[in-house]
Amino acid sequence: MRILSPAISQLARLRMGRIEYFMQYPLQVQQQVFQNLISAAQYTEFGKQYGFSQIYKIEEFKQRVPIHNYDTLKPYIQRLMEGQQNILWNTPIKWFAKSSGTTADKSKFIPVSVESLDDCHYRAGRDVLSLYYNNFPDSRLLTGKSLVIGGSHQVNKLDAESDSYFGDLSAVMLQNMPFYGNMIRTPDLSIALMDEWEEKIERMANAVIHENVTSIAGVPTWTLVLIKRIFEITGKDNLADVWPNLELYMHGGVSFTPYREQFKKLIRKPDMYYQETYNASEGFFAAQDVIGEEGLLLFLNHGIFYEFMPMEEYGKSSPQTVQLQDVEMGKNYALIISTNGGLWRYLVGDTVQFTSLAPYRVRVSGRTKSFINAFGEELIVENSDMAIAKACEVTGAVMNDYTAAPIYFSDSEAGGHEWLLDFDVMPGNLEQFIDVLDNTLKSINSDYEAKRHKDMALRRPVVHVLPKGTFTDWLKSKGKLGGQHKVPRLNNERQHVEEILKFAGITGKI
Repeated sequence: MRILSPAISQLARLRMGRIEYFMQYPLQVQQQVFQNLISAAQYTEFGKQYGFSQIYKIEEFKQRVPIHNYDTLKPYIQRLMEGQQNILWNTPIKWFAKSSGTTADKSKFIPVSVESLDDCHYRAGRDVLSLYYNNFPDSRLLTGKSLVIGGSHQVNKLDAESDSYFGDLSAVMLQNMPFYGNMIRTPDLSIALMDEWEEKIERMANAVIHENVTSIAGVPTWTLVLIKRIFEITGKDNLADVWPNLELYMHGGVSFTPYREQFKKLIRKPDMYYQETYNASEGFFAAQDVIGEEGLLLFLNHGIFYEFMPMEEYGKSSPQTVQLQDVEMGKNYALIISTNGGLWRYLVGDTVQFTSLAPYRVRVSGRTKSFINAFGEELIVENSDMAIAKACEVTGAVMNDYTAAPIYFSDSEAGGHEWLLDFDVMPGNLEQFIDVLDNTLKSINSDYEAKRHKDMALRRPVVHVLPKGTFTDWLKSKGKLGGQHKVPRLNNERQHVEEILKFAGITGKI
C-alpha cells in the first residue's frame, strides 16, 4: 500500500492538466464530446431511427431527437436487458445500474457501458482526487484507506440464461474496479456488497475501526449511523480519536447543509475537509474543485453532452434547452444529458443552478419533481435545506431527516405546508423552531413570503415530530432500506406524508 500510494497520488496530480484544459476550453470540449457520441452511435438502432449519420450540428440533434425520460427509453432498455445489442450504444451493454432515487415502487435500470465506466465514473473518481490534491499538495490521503459506504444490492444476473447483471451503481463499479482501486478502499467486498443494512452497518463498524482510514465517502445519513455505532463500540465521541489520519469526507446524494454542524461535532479536527460530489447512476457530473467554496466544477470531457432546460420550459410539449454559452447565473435548469452509456437527451430529474461561468460550476438546487408549488410558492429543496439548517442552529436541534408536502385549501382554512421532522436532538423550543423555519423561508423565497402575507394563501407551517428513526423504519417496511433509497424532502403530492403519518401512528385533524 505504501509503495503504491506515491504512484497513485502522482497520477492524480498529473491529471490536473486535462482538467484545466476543459476548464479553459469548455465549449470546444463539449462540441468534441457531442461529435464523438453521435459518431459512435450512428449505426445503432436509435441512431438510425433519428438519422444520426445526417447530424452535424447540435441544433440538428435537438430538432431530430425529442427529450426522453426513463419511461420513453424503457422499451429500448428492456430489449438490452433481454440480451439484444446495438440498440442505444455501439458496444455491448451487460451491466445495469438499478436506481430508484425516491420511494417510488418502480426501479430504473440504467445501462452501463464499458465506456461509461472507464471514461465517466472511474475518470471522474480520479479527478476528484486530483482536485483535492490540487487544493492540498502535501496531503497524505493515499497513505491510508478510503471508507466507502455504498452498494446496497448484491450484483444479480438478470435471468439464468443471460450474461447481463444489475446492482446499484456502487456495486457495479466495485465489481468492475481495477485491482488498485480495491487496494485503497475498505471494507472488503464481502461486507461492502451486503444487502441487509442493519447487519452491514454492524459488520462494517467492527471491520474498519482498526484500519488507517484517511477518507470517507458516502451519503450523510448512513455515514452518521455508522459513526454512532463506531462510537458505541469504541467508547469514543470524536472520530479523530478513532482515525487520527482522517482528513476528508466526500459526500453527495443529498444536500449537506442540514448535516454540516453535526459532522463538525462528531469529527473534531482542525484539518478535516469536506468535498461535495455530484454522482448519479446516469453519470458522474461534477465535484467541488475549491474546497470550502460553493459550487461544483462541471465535468465536461467525461462522455456526457449537457443541455439545460429553463424550468419555465418544463412540462411543455416541445421544451427548449440551452448550451453552456447561454446559461445564466442563479437560474434553475433541469439537467438534460446524452451519454456514452446510451442515454439520449435524457431528463435526469435534477435541477441545477450555475454559481460560476468561468469555469462552469453548478449546485444541485432540487429535483424536477421534488418541490412544492401548490400555491405558486415555488419552494425548492435548496430553500428548505437552508431553513432547516437555520432553525437547527438557532434552537440547538439536530435533524436526522425531514419531508414536507402541501395542505390544500379547505372551506374554513388557507392552505399550508405540512412538515414531518425526525430529530436526533430535539430543539430547545419547538415553537421557536417553527418560527425560524417559516421566517427563513420568507427571507429567501419571495414567492413563499407573498403567499404567507396575512395567512391569506399559506398559513404557518404545520409540524409533526416523528419518533426518532421513523423514516428509516418506514423505508425498511417497504424493503427500501439503504443505498440510494430516500424519502423525498419535498413533494407536491401528499401520499407519502399520509403514509408515514399512518405508519408512525400519528392521527388527528390538521
